[in-house]
Amino acid sequence: MKQLNSVIVLLMGTLLCILALELTPGQALALAPGPGMNRTRRDVTCLGSLEYLYNGICCLNCPAGTYVKEHCSRASSRGRCEQCDFDTYTEHDNGLAKCFQCTKCRLDQDPGALCTTTQNTRCQCKKGLYCLPDQVCEVCKTCSRCKEDEVEVGRCTSSSNTVCRKRGSASASLSAVVAITIPLIIVGLVIIVSVLYCKTCRGLRRAVVPWCSRGFLKMCIGGGRDSVEVTQNGLNNTLDSHTHATRLIQMPVNLENEKVRRLIPLNGEESLKRSFDLFQELDIHYHNRFFRYIGLSDNAIRNAEMSSLEDKVYELLKIWLEKEGLKADFNSLIETLLHLDQRLSAENIIARAISNGHFKYEDD
Repeated sequence: MKQLNSVIVLLMGTLLCILALELTPGQALALAPGPGMNRTRRDVTCLGSLEYLYNGICCLNCPAGTYVKEHCSRASSRGRCEQCDFDTYTEHDNGLAKCFQCTKCRLDQDPGALCTTTQNTRCQCKKGLYCLPDQVCEVCKTCSRCKEDEVEVGRCTSSSNTVCRKRGSASASLSAVVAITIPLIIVGLVIIVSVLYCKTCRGLRRAVVPWCSRGFLKMCIGGGRDSVEVTQNGLNNTLDSHTHATRLIQMPVNLENEKVRRLIPLNGEESLKRSFDLFQELDIHYHNRFFRYIGLSDNAIRNAEMSSLEDKVYELLKIWLEKEGLKADFNSLIETLLHLDQRLSAENIIARAISNGHFKYEDD
């Protein structure tokens, strides 16, 4: 009995050795447990818009309208792509294991464009309803109606509300234009009449000097030089008045926000890479808007959604770094957070980046 057990143990050990020899490096890496696996995957860099990562190698994306039926077995090659089924789609080149389900329009929407294998359904609000394009459309809103003292200047559409204007606002604007234009016309006419009058006085100076009024006598007797001087003075006064009015109109109100202090890396690009994990601080509901704002495509964002939350942020920031190259800057990521009104996240990330020794303030 003991001999039989020894033989069984020996056979099992031999079988395990054979399996270990048959495994490829990528398969052996995939079997390695623990958090080290994720870090090893991060060492492999694929072209974000052309390739995707599978078992430690970069496979070429399948074209839009298809998905990955079988993954590639060698780097920079394409596996087997399959056409999307009915009512499913992929809009971009991808490494997805299945196509996305087409969107079903809500009861308050109509399909503006039907779903195809390369395009999702385009839903739009029904007539009399609208949704603003820069807001999440959870429910279509009812179009507004102009009040009795208002006039409609813009009709309601599926993406914009009715535009109304007070009935007296147009006449008020016209009055303001007239109030500015008429004085300028009068000044111009006075200058023209003065010049013509002086020319007439010069031509008939000896015969009709008594006809010249006392107010224009000096202007007429002085000849060409005085008349030009008077004309120039009138023009200067007009230009001075116009310049003063222009300065009043163009004078800006200084309401700029306090300038954000710039940070500089202490270890070059390595500091930027090590700071990527700090962006786990970002609210998950702002992920897509954040990554779109820094220039990543929807296709890259969707591909990253198949990874864990930690890997998603890290991988997308790596794609951003490869895309930007030497222009990649930690400060631009912070400015994006502030633009999205995520000041608390931005301050926490800055504080941790400084405390971890990755960055310091430029003016320190």
